[in-house]
Amino acid sequence: MADVKELRVSVIGAGMGGLACALAFAKKGFKRIDVYETASNLGFVGAGIQLAPNLARVLDRWGCWAKIHAEATTVTSSSIREGSTNKELSLVQMPDVAELYGYPHCVGHRASLAGSLFEGCQKESAITFHFSTALESIKSFGPDKAFFTVKPRDREAYDVETDILLAADGIKSPTRTALLKVINSSAEVEDTGQAAYRIMLSRADMEKDPEMLELLDSDCALRWIGEKRHIVAYPISNKTIYNLSTCQPDTNFAAAPSVTYTTRGDKSAMLKVYGDFCPLVLRMLNLVPEGEVCEWRLRSHKPLESWTLGAVTLVGDACHPTLPHLGQGATMAIEDAAVVAECVNAVPVTDGKIDKTALSRALKVYELLRKERTYTLVDLAAFSGRTLHLGEGKAKDERDRQFAEGRKKGNSVPDKWASPDVQKMIYSHDCVLEAQEKFEELFADLAAEKTNGVAP
Repeated sequence: MADVKELRVSVIGAGMGGLACALAFAKKGFKRIDVYETASNLGFVGAGIQLAPNLARVLDRWGCWAKIHAEATTVTSSSIREGSTNKELSLVQMPDVAELYGYPHCVGHRASLAGSLFEGCQKESAITFHFSTALESIKSFGPDKAFFTVKPRDREAYDVETDILLAADGIKSPTRTALLKVINSSAEVEDTGQAAYRIMLSRADMEKDPEMLELLDSDCALRWIGEKRHIVAYPISNKTIYNLSTCQPDTNFAAAPSVTYTTRGDKSAMLKVYGDFCPLVLRMLNLVPEGEVCEWRLRSHKPLESWTLGAVTLVGDACHPTLPHLGQGATMAIEDAAVVAECVNAVPVTDGKIDKTALSRALKVYELLRKERTYTLVDLAAFSGRTLHLGEGKAKDERDRQFAEGRKKGNSVPDKWASPDVQKMIYSHDCVLEAQEKFEELFADLAAEKTNGVAP
C-alpha cells in the first residue's frame, strides 16, 4: 500500500471522541473508516457543555463550529457565589476571550455538539457506521494489522481486520483493559467519591420568577460553592434552557454499589443535599419534576503506562477521564481525534510502502503529544474541585481572599476554569498546529530509540 489514505481505520464507540475520530480522518482524506457503536442509534441526550476556544478552533477546521456557535451562549463573565447566602465572592470579567484567542468561550447543549459532529460524519462517504454492534474481543494488536471481534445485536459475531484501531470506548473501555493486560499493566476504574445531578430548566419554568429570568437572560456563568458541593449554571440553546450541573459527595452509589454509573435520583434527597443553599438555588431545584432527577457517578482511573500498542491506541475517556471542573472533558477527546489523524496522515511512505512499525510509531507520537497535557488538565480539574469544596477554616478564608482579589482584571482566581492564567494555557493551545510542528522530530526520536535497541 503506497497511499496512507487507503489505510483501514476502525473506531470503537460513537460518542464525542469516536465521532471526532471518524470526522478527523475523513477530513484528512482517508477513504475507509468504520465506526462500531453498541447503541442502536445516536439519540443525543445530556445537558450543557463548555465550548472553549481550543475546541472551537478544531471544530472550525472541520466546518462544524458555525452552526453550534449560532445557538450557543457567549460567556462574558463568571460569578462565583457562596452557596448558602448567594453572596458574590468574585466576578471575573471575560469580554475579550475572542480577541485574545480567536474564538469566544461559549456554552451550549451537548446534543448540539454531538449532533453537529454526527452530521459532519454523515456527509462523508468514507465513513460507515455499524450500530447495535459491540466490541467482543481484540485478537491481535498488530503492529502489522489489528484483528478484533464484534457482535451485532441480532447476528453472529464476526472478525474484523484493520490497519488502525482507535478505541473511543469510554471510561469502561474494554480495549484499555485488554491493552494493559498484554503489557502486564493495569489501571482499575476507581470512584472519585463524587456524583453529579444534571438539570435543565426551560424558559417556561423560570419566566415567572424575576431573579431566575435575569440569570437566563444573562451571559454569565455562575458557580454556587459550599463545603464538599457546588453548582455550575448557565443559559444554553439560545437562552431557552438554563443548565445546572452539580457536584456533591457520592452517597447514593456508595450505598448501593453496582456497575452502573447513573441512577434515578430522588428529589427529596437532592433538596436535602443542597438544603442549606440560598433560596434562589432551592427554588430552581424545586422546579425539577419528581421522577426526572438523575444522578451521575463521577469515576476516574490512574494515569496509564501506555495508551498505544501496535496498531491500537486509546482516545478520550478511555485514557484520561476527568472530573468536570475545568469543562475540558469532551474537548480533550476531540483534540485527541484531531491529533491522531494528523499523526497518521504524516506517516512516511518508504519505497512505495507504508512500514507498519512506522504506523505504530506515529500512534506513539500522538500519545506523546497528548499525554502530558491531558493529565495536567485532569490534575487541574481535581485541584479546582478540592479548592471549591473547602469547609470553614484558614484555607477557605485564604481562598475567599484570593477570590476577592480576582475581581481585578488579570488576577488568578481559585476557580481554575475562570482563572485568566489557566485560560491562557488552555485556550491558546492549537493541538493541530503543535502536531504539525512536532511530529517529525518526535517520530525521528522514536525511530532512534528503536535503532538503539529500545522499542518505541
